[in-house]
Amino acid sequence: MGTFVQAFLGTLLAILWLLVLGRVIVSWVDPGNRSRAAVLLVQATEPMLAPIRRLLPPAGRLDFSSLVVLLVLGALIRVVI
Repeated sequence: MGTFVQAFLGTLLAILWLLVLGRVIVSWVDPGNRSRAAVLLVQATEPMLAPIRRLLPPAGRLDFSSLVVLLVLGALIRVVI
């Protein structure tokens, strides 16, 4: 049973990591979020990124919240697997 939970959590964390990475890539290609895919990625990842964005000090036009979330998710994936 423990292996199923590990596999499930690992898969869930990997999907979240890919969603955040997808949002980063889409923000370079479609910064205005005009496509449906961009809107979907923003809606799926904003609950994770918004609290981190509030904690980080302003860095001009750069948003480091996605980097922080990717690092945390990567560390969690390594712990679970």
